Parts: sequence; C-alpha cells; structure tokens
Amino acid sequence: MAALPDDVITRKQMTVEEYLAFERASETKHEYIDGEIVAMTGAKENHNLVAGSTYATLYAQLRQRPCKVYPSDMRVKTGDGQYTYPDITVVCGEAAFEDDERDTLLNPTVIIEVLSPSTEKYDRGKKFQHYRKMESLQEYLLIAQDSVHIEHYFRQGEQWILTDFASLDAVVTLPSVDCTLALSDVYEKVSFEPEEKSNS
Repeated sequence: MAALPDDVITRKQMTVEEYLAFERASETKHEYIDGEIVAMTGAKENHNLVAGSTYATLYAQLRQRPCKVYPSDMRVKTGDGQYTYPDITVVCGEAAFEDDERDTLLNPTVIIEVLSPSTEKYDRGKKFQHYRKMESLQEYLLIAQDSVHIEHYFRQGEQWILTDFASLDAVVTLPSVDCTLALSDVYEKVSFEPEEKSNS
C-alpha cells in the first residue's frame, strides 16, 4: 500500500455513508480507517513493478479457474468496518460485494500488500489486525520493494503462521488458492540501490 505520510495526510471525520458517497465521486483513492478518510498517493517504480509482476503471475495461474484477481482499485471492507485498497486481492468462489455498485469486496481469500516506507508499520500491525477479522481471509502477504523479501501469513485455525522468504530462488506456495509465487518472477526487472542488495 502507498499512502501519504501521517504529517501530510488530510484527515476528515465522516460516516460510512458519507465516505462512500465522497469516494465514488472522487478522482483519487481514500481509505476509511476508524472514521477518518486517508488519502492515497502514487507509488514508486519498484512498488509498481513488484505489484504488476505479482498480479500477472497470479492471474496467469487463476484465469481458467473460479477465482478472480483484483489490482489496487478494488476496495475491501474489513470485518470491523474499515475500507481499504489492498495492492492485490484474490477471491475464490463467488465474490460478495457490499451493494449493487460491486466496488467493495467483502470476502477476499488472499490479500497482498507491497510495503512502502510510510505504511510498512501499519500494514504489518494495525491493518493486519483489521484484515484478520475477515473470516474469508486465509493468506496475507507483505512484499518488500527495496529488497528481496516476502512475509507469508497463513491461517491455521485461530493462528496465523508466518514464513519468511528472502532468496530469488525461493517459491511461495499459496495453498488456499493452489498457486505459487516464484520470487524471481515477483522481482523481475526490479533494480535495487546499492544499500538495498538482496539476500540471494
């Protein structure tokens, strides 16, 4: 996820109804967190490359199956009433939406966030807490954009099991959607600064 740093975000209290009306008329995206709207901003090249490669890899595996892969324009409503825009969302089975607009997904199977410096702490912490309240969610991935690193969280009963991947030779298995993500595909064409060398 990419968002403006806290010190430059314009926050405004709104009801859910006000937020949805505002958001559907807006040319830019805003998340709705604890009654406040949070403006989203554009992402850097690495973020876009990682998100694009990950989306393409999953889409190719799921295109002939009863699953859908959505990019970052698909809004998700969490189990406790927050509204977010994950970088990539996968739903298997029939997609459930909040209303006839079909722009707010209720039952994601997999959510993937590409980490940005301004949102990394939130994506790993409070945002994941919101996501965990969705009964449909089975897997959550955090993908670094400045190094080769994927954190894979998989739901097992009431627990979430974390596995780290930090090599271009590694392959992440997503059992809930029967897919794989090779890190060499995820990081294809991504260049790192000298201080951002991979662990591979």
